Amino acid sequence: MGTLSIETSVKAFSSKFAESAELTRKGRELIPGGYSRNSFNFGPHAVFVDKGNGAYLETVDGQRMLDLNNNFTVNVLGHNHPAITSALLEAIPQGISFGNPSTAEAELAQILIERIPSVEKIQFSCSATESCMSAIRVARAYTGKTKIAKFEGGYHGFSDLLHISAHPRPEDSGTESDPKAVPDSGGIPSDEVENIIVLSQNDRQGCERILRANADSTSCLILELQSGAGGLVTLEQEFVEELRALTKELGIVLIFDETISLRASYHGLQGVYGVTPDLTVMGKIIGGGLPLGALGGSAEVMSSLENGKVTISGTHHGHKLSLIAGAACMRTMDRTAFEKLNTHAKRIMSEMNEWSAARNSPLKVYGKGFSHMAYAYMNSPELSVRTHRDYWRNVDGEKTQILSLELANRGFFPVHRGEFSLSLPMTDDDISSFIEALQEIVKDLEA
Repeated sequence: MGTLSIETSVKAFSSKFAESAELTRKGRELIPGGYSRNSFNFGPHAVFVDKGNGAYLETVDGQRMLDLNNNFTVNVLGHNHPAITSALLEAIPQGISFGNPSTAEAELAQILIERIPSVEKIQFSCSATESCMSAIRVARAYTGKTKIAKFEGGYHGFSDLLHISAHPRPEDSGTESDPKAVPDSGGIPSDEVENIIVLSQNDRQGCERILRANADSTSCLILELQSGAGGLVTLEQEFVEELRALTKELGIVLIFDETISLRASYHGLQGVYGVTPDLTVMGKIIGGGLPLGALGGSAEVMSSLENGKVTISGTHHGHKLSLIAGAACMRTMDRTAFEKLNTHAKRIMSEMNEWSAARNSPLKVYGKGFSHMAYAYMNSPELSVRTHRDYWRNVDGEKTQILSLELANRGFFPVHRGEFSLSLPMTDDDISSFIEALQEIVKDLEA
């Protein structure tokens, strides 16, 4: 394994982030696991942040890091962006929370409806998890059917409805042609698991066979065009087009979960594919760093929320501050902003993959080509990730973890499993330094 090993990388990480390690230890005395999000774990413990500005974080350990996590893709404008902070500073003295609607709700709704091709009506919640739950309820009411089809490796929040087969163990998951529904947590009732029909990504014949066999009981198919947490699998263009035609034929509501992929372009990733779903779930960037989810779709399918057939409500749904921050963020993310991010993304992918191929290295940087992508150290150079099971089979998990730890040790903060996202304040020099660091780590790994 060259000059690097998991042991040396963990040791260096724990030394560099010693104060974070101590805060994790203290947190575990009060909070299960030490903090309220399991995803905070990075190797042996989380990295605690003191503050952020622009594209950079400053940790409690005194380390300045280029933020390639961006709160798991939320912070598309980086940290402390003046458009958001000024909007919030103006709004807060006028009151934080009311049992009444605010003008900001229609403002953000208008922005999203104008941009996202499939959205004619929209409803806000506090998170994309909630909006995924809302999508299922609306689809069931619209079709009169109960079951939910989803892809293995697709993550749609932690609800009992959908926290199934996002991260299944290979030995529990059935065959690739007939995947088995597996709960991702204890405490999920068996009847929820039985309501899930699991599909394999990019398996055109298998998906058609399974959906046709279950058409009379299947209310919806929910999918990510690029999976956010299950290996960053990208669905193929023709496959998505065929799914649209098939679900329409079978009377199955097609839901695109664009929680993450809305950052792909001015029109979301569905705009890149040119495929229109019945419903779209949104989150992450639409709140400008504050908690916000949204469900949008055709006026016909969304009508059940107006006629009283479906009821959805929450104390903080349509929260004024989240809507104001979200509107400020989305206004700032104009076409030029998306183009800048995607230019950086394509540069990283092309330069890293050309460099890797030239040295016959198994390192791959992959994704659809927008500002959320992944690096992975494959088991051999010719392998790729086309399905969730490819991620199990083809990725060297230990070496990929070393890449993440070493990036952190050298001043870069990705997601521990190899994903990373870009923010608008990043410069050409920031991108160059990241590429150089990743190349140096691979050289050390292969030395």
